Amino acid sequence: MAFATGEIASSCAVKQRLGRGELSQLARCIEASLRALAAGRRIYLFGNGGSAADAQHIAAEMVGRYRRHRTALPVVALTTNTSVLTAIGNDYAFEDVFTRQVEALVRQGDVVIGITTSGRSPNVVRALRRARQLGGVTVALCGAYTRLLRPVADIILSVPSEDPQRVQEAHTLLGHIYCGLIEQCLFPQPASDRRN
Repeated sequence: MAFATGEIASSCAVKQRLGRGELSQLARCIEASLRALAAGRRIYLFGNGGSAADAQHIAAEMVGRYRRHRTALPVVALTTNTSVLTAIGNDYAFEDVFTRQVEALVRQGDVVIGITTSGRSPNVVRALRRARQLGGVTVALCGAYTRLLRPVADIILSVPSEDPQRVQEAHTLLGHIYCGLIEQCLFPQPASDRRN
């Protein structure tokens, strides 16, 4: 019981440290995403492990729905095609599993969101660098460590913690806010519309 209580308190404390700075970066990410969608562009997400699951979670909310029945949005997680991932990892290197996909898919004006709790994932850093070279708007969703991401990300949404579990829990919250606000902006309708 004490362990569980401590974990809950720790998780809440990190989320409560999300302040104006972090929310302003989230707003920039949402604005860039809205511009991209309005221009017929796409949003791409990727990460490793739990961050891969977060990428897929956000894409699912956007292609399916978050809270509102509406048109599907063109959002793609680059973490789901096992044939592509394993072929690139085998034939090139694991550091290139997202970069090769970025080269194949990203066009100028797309939004590219790389998720890394540590801020040090080589395949995320490389893919963001390549996406920026291709004219994508690059976003890093990360923890407190940002040094490797600053040269490759136009927007850095950094959770003020270096504990991977706490960072990942905050990423889920930020992802839900992101999906909810994009949905509200693009598809205003009564809040009574809920999932089944």
